[in-house]
Amino acid sequence: MTRKLKLVFLGLSLSSSWGNGHATTYRGLLRALRARGHEALFLERERPWYCENRDLRKPDYCRLEFYGDPTSLRKFAPEIAGADAVILGSYVPDGITVAKFALDAATGVTAFYDIDTPVTLSKLASGDFEYISPPLIRRFDLYLSFSEGAALELLETNYGARAARPLLCSVDPDAYHPSLEKPVYDLGYLGTYSEDRQAGLERLLMRPARRLPNLRFVVAGPLYPASVDWPSNVEHVPHIPPADHPRFYGSSRFTLNLTRGDMVRLGHSPSVRLFEAAAVGTPIISDVWKGIEEFLEPGREIALARSTDDVVRMLTGWTERRRRDLGRGARRRILAEHTSAHRAKELEELLVWALNEKRRPISLSQPVAAALQ
Repeated sequence: MTRKLKLVFLGLSLSSSWGNGHATTYRGLLRALRARGHEALFLERERPWYCENRDLRKPDYCRLEFYGDPTSLRKFAPEIAGADAVILGSYVPDGITVAKFALDAATGVTAFYDIDTPVTLSKLASGDFEYISPPLIRRFDLYLSFSEGAALELLETNYGARAARPLLCSVDPDAYHPSLEKPVYDLGYLGTYSEDRQAGLERLLMRPARRLPNLRFVVAGPLYPASVDWPSNVEHVPHIPPADHPRFYGSSRFTLNLTRGDMVRLGHSPSVRLFEAAAVGTPIISDVWKGIEEFLEPGREIALARSTDDVVRMLTGWTERRRRDLGRGARRRILAEHTSAHRAKELEELLVWALNEKRRPISLSQPVAAALQ
């Protein structure tokens, strides 16, 4: 293992998992970094939605501090300046101002951790610089992306990222493991309401529920509008805290994975919910997007559905053995490649590489060296 690193994270939220997947990602990663001997400070902006819905107040694997507006970050300037690496996450409120402050104050490696890469690229293309901008992208030593494939080339070629590298979402196997309880639902879905996922939810869960009134369905997540017409055999749960995610996944014979439009268009962008459900061993029915086969093998580790008919066939025609084999296959694959421990090691290696690059003496050509003498 490398020497202990001092890390500062500035992220959307660690304290609250309500309405965002960032919290579970940060929690697993920070816990794994601590297990590798590293020390982290997480700085979180006080926001009404999150402070009113906190489900983690005092983590035992990092120091968590809150700040008001960006000017109040000044009191943390010594920690930022003294850190081996400062990592700014996507969707941080006033992200442009926070990024400028962090980049100016940091003396170690700086990294932008994009947990929303497809959305970020869509925003950049339309001139929407809500939390990051091209000039700032060029200043970070590392651009860590939740997406692989074309996204990395776009970030370097179109926006000048110095080193765009994948740092995918992951799952903590100590927290996500198979449930011993018997499933009570036939198909479940866990996800915050998103307008561009709603058509998929209608096609792959709501319509199957209407066609199969004798089966039970469940949708969990906040922000669903009152106008949603839930079928009588679909139960809606406003929020499931991360500690109860494994039990939720285990309560269904199958779980549904739905992908946001920007992620579908870009591809190679697995969600944290996909890895969570797989780690629990619940068989996954997913919508289709480019690159999904790189993470889970269709037919053996995940089932792909394009239509209502596909879902109906799976719910009514699959044998119990086939269903269980799919779940076991996914769990084996995710535990072998996509745990928080894997990501912590990858991040450590990237940061050490960037630190070495930052300290490397500049090699000058002979004519330039002679001119400077």
